[in-house]
Amino acid sequence: MQFNEHKSIYLQIADYMYDQILSGQWPDGQRIPSIRDLAVQMEVNPNTVTRTYTMLQDEGTLQNKRGIGYFTADEARKMVLGKRRADFINYELPAIFNTMRQLGVTPEDLHELFRKQSKE
Repeated sequence: MQFNEHKSIYLQIADYMYDQILSGQWPDGQRIPSIRDLAVQMEVNPNTVTRTYTMLQDEGTLQNKRGIGYFTADEARKMVLGKRRADFINYELPAIFNTMRQLGVTPEDLHELFRKQSKE
């Protein structure tokens, strides 16, 4: 995985894990790679992955079944979808709207582009 220097690695790993959950690669209630296995896959220190797993467990996306491993929560996809949607609406859309204003892109332009994109 290529990491972006402008965001903490453990948060980028969390984003990867969210993507796995949203894409259906890691369905609700499924066992996921161990900390050590994911650290090898990502080519990072296991402590970094531990930090990610702890954060995701604290927010309820992951469950640790002692002696068995880590699993996605029963409603992990729903939780991740809500989190990603809220982040998009609260952080990304304002920046997009600002750029639209600066470039003179109207809501009608956006609607037409969205309509065209939906057909493809």
